[in-house]
Amino acid sequence: MSIVAGVDFGTLSVRVTLADSEKGSLGTCVAEYPLERRRSDPDLATQSHVDHMEALVLAMHRVMDECGVDSKEIRAIAVDTTGSSVLPVDKNMQPLGDYYLWCDHRAKAEAEEITAMAHDMHIEAIEWCGGTYSHEWGFAKLLHWMRHNPDQRERFGTAVEHCDMAAAVLTGVTDTARMVRSVCAMGHKWMWNPKWGGLPSQAFLSRVDPLFDGVREKIGGTYQTSASIAGGLSTYWGERLGLTAGIPVPTGAFDAHWDAIGAGCRLGDVVNVIGTSTCIIAVSERVKLIPGVCGVVPGSAHPDLVGVEAGLSATGDLFDAIARRAGTTVSRLAEGLESIEGGKTGLMRLPWDNGDRTVLVRSDLGGMTLGWHLGHTAQDELYAAIEGTAFHTRVVLERMEQHGVPVNRVINGGGIPQRNDILNQIYANVIGKPILVPDGIPTGLGSGIFAALASKDHGSIESAQAAMCVGYRKFEPDPSTRGRYETLYQLFKQVYMGFGTSSLADFSQVLGDIKRIAAGESIRSEFGHRAARKVALL
Repeated sequence: MSIVAGVDFGTLSVRVTLADSEKGSLGTCVAEYPLERRRSDPDLATQSHVDHMEALVLAMHRVMDECGVDSKEIRAIAVDTTGSSVLPVDKNMQPLGDYYLWCDHRAKAEAEEITAMAHDMHIEAIEWCGGTYSHEWGFAKLLHWMRHNPDQRERFGTAVEHCDMAAAVLTGVTDTARMVRSVCAMGHKWMWNPKWGGLPSQAFLSRVDPLFDGVREKIGGTYQTSASIAGGLSTYWGERLGLTAGIPVPTGAFDAHWDAIGAGCRLGDVVNVIGTSTCIIAVSERVKLIPGVCGVVPGSAHPDLVGVEAGLSATGDLFDAIARRAGTTVSRLAEGLESIEGGKTGLMRLPWDNGDRTVLVRSDLGGMTLGWHLGHTAQDELYAAIEGTAFHTRVVLERMEQHGVPVNRVINGGGIPQRNDILNQIYANVIGKPILVPDGIPTGLGSGIFAALASKDHGSIESAQAAMCVGYRKFEPDPSTRGRYETLYQLFKQVYMGFGTSSLADFSQVLGDIKRIAAGESIRSEFGHRAARKVALL
């Protein structure tokens, strides 16, 4: 038995969890850091590397004090982060500015150029990230930085994902050539795959923009899954964190992928990691393209399986925005939601307020609420928004199933499901399957599991999960809502595909049908055939 430390860098704070390799979590502490936003440039979202590391020191000392753990007992430390959160550094690993955080959306034009060139040159990599390269991903952000920081180009050594920078700093790496890079991060966000020799060719990158000349070689180092060790904790960081120098630091990964492992994800499971956005994580034995799904990468979430990543660009952020416009908080606005009858608000909410990550992969889409009348309230919209994120999630899950990913169990992980049973019940009703929710906080536990592998207390992910993961609460679908939600889902898909694709769609019956469903009226029989026929053509 060992005690290990799992570190989870989120959007606004770092969480450090101490875990017993045989019993699971012992305790968690959090330290916050600022996120820079600008009203003049709403697409900008940046953070300081120094702020991250100072918060890590604070959270580590807090959790050791609160748990009463002797630092000498901690035998490994593992780190996950948001992504794609990109930092340009010089050849000595010194930052050349701040992180382009995952939610920094300034690189839209660059992403469109990468996508267009990839299709023009028939680059296979573009098909493995859903056919569209996202403005949230590494190469787009790096190109935006190069175009807007001409005075820094000569100093550019490489670009690093946050999870790789954290591991490099903790292990004392000061040379970009000695970097260890995460297969999870680079596979999902940088088009890396051993199938075509790693990163896309230099010829392709240079055709996107000559500023990329030589960049492929600079994004070098060793590429590893999280079953491998990045290095030992350096003396300097051992002293700052109060830990023993030399303890193993495994190769890092993205928070959602390790959160899925911490939530108990196994073959046949899909984990909705629901927070500010939603990351939908699954694992599969087979490697297969899934149109519109942004990442299919061997060894990403689980070192021995194929990781599949999809998601929604706004979930918690969407709920917060609705509450903020109403001059209140989500928790206050949610009071009494249980009294609303599922599927009968008379509203349909398309959750595109931050664009569509999957399956349309369009950053230019915007949120829509259909069906307003003068008596509707902000609380009605919040309920409809929860339904909308559930409908959108079902669209994604069905796309994954159609292309060979088993969806036997659906787990709602992340922070929001821990404190919002109404959301979990709505998801069960909309998706039509039981929803499992970890009976305890899984965030940070995935890091602990990989730390327990690094400390050699467990020989497999499955062994560590069996010992360290918590049980589940189950939310069964309410049979009384089945008919309404099946009908509303067909309407949702009709509107979703109609606004999101170039196909001609007939919306003439949508608003009337939403009202009829809310009023408890039967939808005329030809609706089901009409909607199904339209959706099948899209």
